[in-house]
Amino acid sequence: MEFKHIPVLLDECIQGLNINPDGIYVDCTAGGGGHSSAIAAKLSERGRLIALDRDPDAVETASERLAKFSNAKVIHRNYSELDSVLSELEISEVDGILMDLGVSSYQLDKESRGFSYHAVDAPLDMRMSKTGMSAADVVNKFSEQQLANIIFEFGEEKFSRRIASNIIRARAVSPIETTNQLADIIRESVPQKARRDKNPCKKTFQAIRIAVNGEFDHLSEGLDKAFNCLKPQGRLAVITFHSLEDRIVKQRFAEWCKGCICPPDFPQCICGHKPQGKLVNRKPIEAAQSELEKNNRSRSARLRVIERSSDFSG
Repeated sequence: MEFKHIPVLLDECIQGLNINPDGIYVDCTAGGGGHSSAIAAKLSERGRLIALDRDPDAVETASERLAKFSNAKVIHRNYSELDSVLSELEISEVDGILMDLGVSSYQLDKESRGFSYHAVDAPLDMRMSKTGMSAADVVNKFSEQQLANIIFEFGEEKFSRRIASNIIRARAVSPIETTNQLADIIRESVPQKARRDKNPCKKTFQAIRIAVNGEFDHLSEGLDKAFNCLKPQGRLAVITFHSLEDRIVKQRFAEWCKGCICPPDFPQCICGHKPQGKLVNRKPIEAAQSELEKNNRSRSARLRVIERSSDFSG
């Protein structure tokens, strides 16, 4: 299958990054190279783009599509290792960083990757890096309490305990090895009304995918490293696709923008704490109707952009 992935909020990302043609930029999630290509096209010969991805399929595709840009380099690494990557490249700070979170259209659509509950008899995989613990390992080896916690915390699924219990019961008979097997268990675990309202598999599949890939841990670590790698007035743009990851980004941005941290009853500030950054957009940017008509998967996308303060030194 060709690596197809329509870059979400493309124009808004380019505008948000406020690209300096001679600057250094990082696309932390290269994917199909859509955002990366748009950034590289804005750079001069002196500018540089470093594109990262943990998915070897994405790295191969992005390398091919960015080959025409002499100022672009694609590296097979997780964005939580950003500081190490830049150190190896002898880069101390950059002008802008983009993170496009979540799973790509290619990963969802390619049945063998096991991300989608719509696929037929796909292996239960969900590994973005194609290495390490798989979804099948989680489903067949984790305890009932662990599964219930994952499904509730990462999927916000109110029927998490019932789903976890039925997974344990099913795997006692035979291992759960395909997406269809898991999807059937989930459907049988929720009331009829929940099945009619929307596909009941979405939340549980999301939760297991997040657990398999350690997405929230990588996000938290990656955000800190990205912000610390920015030059003064450099910008970090992050696209999220569900409320849990958006909450992490929103809260981290708020921390960086916070000034005085003295107790509210102090008559005057004595902490001297200054904001490390400022929000470029007060509210998250969402896809316009014209984009929604072309790409329905942009419906849940939220773009937040922060600029590092010019007088702040970490």
